[in-house]
Amino acid sequence: MSIIVYGIKNCNTMKKTFDFLNEKGVDYDFVDYKKQKPSPELLKGFLEKTELDSLVNRKGMTYRKLSDEEKEASQKVETAIPLLVEKSSMIKRPVIIYPSGSLTLGFNEEEIGANL
Repeated sequence: MSIIVYGIKNCNTMKKTFDFLNEKGVDYDFVDYKKQKPSPELLKGFLEKTELDSLVNRKGMTYRKLSDEEKEASQKVETAIPLLVEKSSMIKRPVIIYPSGSLTLGFNEEEIGANL
Protein backbone atom coordinates (compact mmCIF):
# COMPACT_ATOMS: atom_id res chain seq x y z
CA MET A 1 0.00 0.00 0.00
CA SER A 2 1.36 3.40 -0.92
CA ILE A 3 1.11 6.62 1.01
CA ILE A 4 -1.45 9.31 0.20
CA VAL A 5 -0.28 12.89 -0.22
CA TYR A 6 -2.84 15.71 -0.01
CA GLY A 7 -2.15 19.24 -1.16
CA ILE A 8 -2.02 21.62 -4.09
CA LYS A 9 0.16 20.72 -7.05
CA ASN A 10 1.65 24.16 -7.74
CA CYS A 11 2.82 24.80 -4.17
CA ASN A 12 6.59 25.06 -3.59
CA THR A 13 6.36 22.93 -0.44
CA MET A 14 4.53 20.27 -2.41
CA LYS A 15 7.22 20.33 -5.10
CA LYS A 16 9.86 19.68 -2.40
CA THR A 17 7.72 16.84 -1.08
CA PHE A 18 7.32 15.25 -4.52
CA ASP A 19 11.06 15.56 -5.20
CA PHE A 20 11.88 13.98 -1.84
CA LEU A 21 9.46 11.06 -2.30
CA ASN A 22 10.58 10.45 -5.90
CA GLU A 23 14.24 10.55 -4.83
CA LYS A 24 13.48 7.91 -2.16
CA GLY A 25 11.55 5.77 -4.68
CA VAL A 26 8.35 5.98 -2.63
CA ASP A 27 5.05 5.10 -4.29
CA TYR A 28 2.35 7.62 -3.47
CA ASP A 29 -1.09 8.70 -4.55
CA PHE A 30 -1.61 12.44 -4.82
CA VAL A 31 -4.91 14.17 -4.10
CA ASP A 32 -5.00 17.77 -5.39
CA TYR A 33 -7.43 19.92 -3.42
CA LYS A 34 -7.92 22.11 -6.49
CA LYS A 35 -9.29 19.14 -8.46
CA GLN A 36 -11.02 17.34 -5.61
CA LYS A 37 -12.25 19.39 -2.66
CA PRO A 38 -11.60 17.78 0.69
CA SER A 39 -14.76 16.31 2.19
CA PRO A 40 -15.87 17.10 5.73
CA GLU A 41 -15.31 13.40 6.52
CA LEU A 42 -11.71 13.56 5.28
CA LEU A 43 -11.02 16.64 7.40
CA LYS A 44 -12.61 15.01 10.46
CA GLY A 45 -10.32 12.04 9.85
CA PHE A 46 -7.30 14.35 9.80
CA LEU A 47 -8.50 15.94 13.03
CA GLU A 48 -8.61 12.55 14.73
CA LYS A 49 -4.82 12.48 14.26
CA THR A 50 -3.84 16.13 14.65
CA GLU A 51 -5.00 19.39 16.23
CA LEU A 52 -6.98 22.03 14.35
CA ASP A 53 -4.26 24.61 15.07
CA SER A 54 -1.74 22.38 13.29
CA LEU A 55 -4.01 21.67 10.31
CA VAL A 56 -4.88 25.31 9.54
CA ASN A 57 -2.13 27.23 7.77
CA ARG A 58 -2.38 30.66 9.40
CA LYS A 59 0.75 31.94 7.62
CA GLY A 60 -0.61 31.68 4.09
CA MET A 61 -2.21 34.32 1.90
CA THR A 62 -5.62 32.62 1.95
CA TYR A 63 -5.82 32.91 5.73
CA ARG A 64 -4.57 36.49 5.75
CA LYS A 65 -7.33 37.48 3.31
CA LEU A 66 -10.10 36.10 5.53
CA SER A 67 -12.55 38.38 7.28
CA ASP A 68 -12.33 38.60 11.06
CA GLU A 69 -15.46 36.44 11.28
CA GLU A 70 -13.89 33.75 9.08
CA LYS A 71 -10.66 33.85 11.11
CA GLU A 72 -12.70 33.32 14.25
CA ALA A 73 -14.61 30.47 12.57
CA SER A 74 -11.29 28.78 11.75
CA GLN A 75 -10.61 28.30 15.45
CA LYS A 76 -13.48 25.90 16.22
CA VAL A 77 -13.73 22.47 14.62
CA GLU A 78 -17.45 22.68 13.82
CA THR A 79 -17.09 26.01 11.98
CA ALA A 80 -13.59 25.42 10.61
CA ILE A 81 -14.46 22.29 8.63
CA PRO A 82 -16.90 23.98 6.19
CA LEU A 83 -14.41 26.83 5.80
CA LEU A 84 -11.55 24.41 5.01
CA VAL A 85 -13.72 22.56 2.48
CA GLU A 86 -14.33 25.82 0.60
CA LYS A 87 -10.87 27.33 1.12
CA SER A 88 -8.65 24.26 0.95
CA SER A 89 -5.57 26.44 0.40
CA MET A 90 -5.77 27.06 4.16
CA ILE A 91 -4.89 23.44 4.92
CA LYS A 92 -1.24 22.93 5.89
CA ARG A 93 0.64 21.20 3.07
CA PRO A 94 1.35 18.45 2.58
CA VAL A 95 -0.85 16.19 4.63
CA ILE A 96 0.59 12.69 4.28
CA ILE A 97 -1.24 9.54 5.38
CA TYR A 98 0.93 6.44 5.78
CA PRO A 99 -0.10 2.76 5.53
CA SER A 100 0.12 2.58 9.34
CA GLY A 101 -2.62 5.22 9.53
CA SER A 102 -0.29 7.86 10.93
CA LEU A 103 -0.28 11.40 9.54
CA THR A 104 2.33 14.12 9.06
CA LEU A 105 1.79 17.78 8.24
CA GLY A 106 4.18 19.98 6.32
CA PHE A 107 7.47 19.09 4.68
CA ASN A 108 9.96 17.69 7.17
CA GLU A 109 12.39 15.18 5.65
CA GLU A 110 13.20 13.49 8.97
CA GLU A 111 9.57 13.13 10.02
CA ILE A 112 8.47 11.85 6.61
CA GLY A 113 11.45 9.51 6.37
CA ALA A 114 10.74 8.07 9.83
CA ASN A 115 7.19 7.17 8.74
CA LEU A 116 8.13 5.50 5.43
